[in-house]
Amino acid sequence: MHTSFTKEDKRTHYALELSAANIGERVSVLGWAQRQRDLGSLIFIDLRDRTGIVQLAFDDSCSEEIFNAAFGVRAEYVIAARGTVRRRGEGAVNPNLPTGEIEIAVDAFKVLSSAETPPFAIVENSDVKSELRLAHRYLDLRRPDMQQNIIKRSMITNIARNYFADHGFIDIETPCLIKPTPEGARDYLVPSRLHHGKFYALPQSPQLYKQLLMYSGFDRYFQIARCFRDEDLRADRQPEFTQIDLEMSFADEEDIIAVNEGFIKRIFDEFMHMPLEIPFARMTWHEAMERYGSDKPDLRIDLTVQDMTALVAGSEFAPFAAGNTVKAVVVPDCTMARKAIDKLCADVEVQAGSKPYWFKVDEQGSFAGGIAKFLTDKTAEITAALGLKPGCFVGVTAGKKTAAQKAAGVLRTKLGTAVPG
Repeated sequence: MHTSFTKEDKRTHYALELSAANIGERVSVLGWAQRQRDLGSLIFIDLRDRTGIVQLAFDDSCSEEIFNAAFGVRAEYVIAARGTVRRRGEGAVNPNLPTGEIEIAVDAFKVLSSAETPPFAIVENSDVKSELRLAHRYLDLRRPDMQQNIIKRSMITNIARNYFADHGFIDIETPCLIKPTPEGARDYLVPSRLHHGKFYALPQSPQLYKQLLMYSGFDRYFQIARCFRDEDLRADRQPEFTQIDLEMSFADEEDIIAVNEGFIKRIFDEFMHMPLEIPFARMTWHEAMERYGSDKPDLRIDLTVQDMTALVAGSEFAPFAAGNTVKAVVVPDCTMARKAIDKLCADVEVQAGSKPYWFKVDEQGSFAGGIAKFLTDKTAEITAALGLKPGCFVGVTAGKKTAAQKAAGVLRTKLGTAVPG
């Protein structure tokens, strides 16, 4: 029996490819030591690769050379092992591990590379500061959740390529060093060595190139496109990003919607294993703005925007003056404290650029707090129109129609995600 792992001993399985179905088979595995447990006459090492963890077992059947090598293993050593898959002993099964029913009885083993003690544990959902993680990015990317994010992205990319190829799209790579073009953000500039004093721009999108491709007769184009925009960071923006970019000729609105709905369905079917029914529910832009105050509303929030412009006509409250639109968002059974309300209003004003207002409905059905004093003569009408009941909180926005809608949309989102009911 060979006691050392040699270059001829290639990997036969990744960790999560092993299960009880492999009991009795001889296998070879390669990876990193997650941890080592020394029980005296028995040593266990959790070997981790990109798929997960499998347990290596070393006992008195191993050679002294192998046992000593296993004894010296520490976290993040790169190791190779060959042995026989066997069922774990009674009481040793780990139900929290996909391979928790089995282990590998090692008969050939090698430390391929030793390692210093890492600056943080290579575990899922690390609470280590991002600065430390980024300083040791190669270690951070070993963590299972980080690796799974990258693997999942690769899987989705493959599904996208297959889907669009199935629907007649041609994958075409467009240039990254281009002439600056007018877009919504600033370009990143790259100096030219051959043309002194001149610069290339990095593409904010492949917009012009895909239009040229349509002129050229490539009636269906797509690309997993790298885009660059020199703008400040925001929650949904970053300087460098990837998008699935496509263009179609001889197509109308319904064709474009059908292709994209089909793609989303394929992603959910094959990747999420969640079958979706298409076509999806649709609404017009005007309906979205009226009901939700946004053209991309979060429909998981069970709140809508209601119009109360006519209800407050003639009010002495200046923001309700004639010509302004007034919107309301009603939250039933709301117990927000005044401090929380003030913070909510301040946050909405910062994000929407328009100040919101509010009032509550007390136990007697009267309006209280906020702008309630301007509404006392309209209590019955407003209560009936908005369907108010005791305990309701009513957020109000006012101004020109677009501004009032936008502020109401922000208010709706804030109320739906942050307010205790």
